[in-house]
Amino acid sequence: MALSISAVVLLAIIVFILIRKSGLKTVHALVCALLGFYLASSSIAPTISELTTNVAGMIGGFKF
Repeated sequence: MALSISAVVLLAIIVFILIRKSGLKTVHALVCALLGFYLASSSIAPTISELTTNVAGMIGGFKF
């Protein structure tokens, strides 16, 4: 669960920065958010969740 909250916070910060600095319009950000909600309820949602979990595990496995 901590992974999903962290990903949401990170994506929200990125969207905020893009709106403020790169000229991303608020309407575009809302369309992207709606796309995310529709993807979450689609049949591809478990695959996306598994992919993000695997990528996070791979990043967490790096030793510095």
